[in-house]
Amino acid sequence: MNTDIQRLHVAARYSEAAVFNGVVYLAGMVPECEATDIRSQTADVLQQIEQRLAEAGSDKTRILRTQIYLKDIADITAMNEVWDAWVVAGSAPPRATVQAALANPAYLIEVVVTAAA
Repeated sequence: MNTDIQRLHVAARYSEAAVFNGVVYLAGMVPECEATDIRSQTADVLQQIEQRLAEAGSDKTRILRTQIYLKDIADITAMNEVWDAWVVAGSAPPRATVQAALANPAYLIEVVVTAAA
């Protein structure tokens, strides 16, 4: 068994990704764009997820689990439109979506992903 942990984009408080034993764990991805609508923020977050997964030797077809946090659950339909266009047919991962108070009031969405490397 591999006991080495690889960390990507390490900051003082957290890493954006960690890889251990063939599994990629992403931190909560939040919008980096200045958009104020759920569709744009969702697209931004999903693009970040793809980038981090690629850096860790994975991709969106290998996602094992996704947790989605929405500032307002009323945004789920619009968020799902972007999600459905992004997810690969036949590779939709197990997913939970909940309403939550997010760390920054400008964030409408935060997504946590676990994937196979």
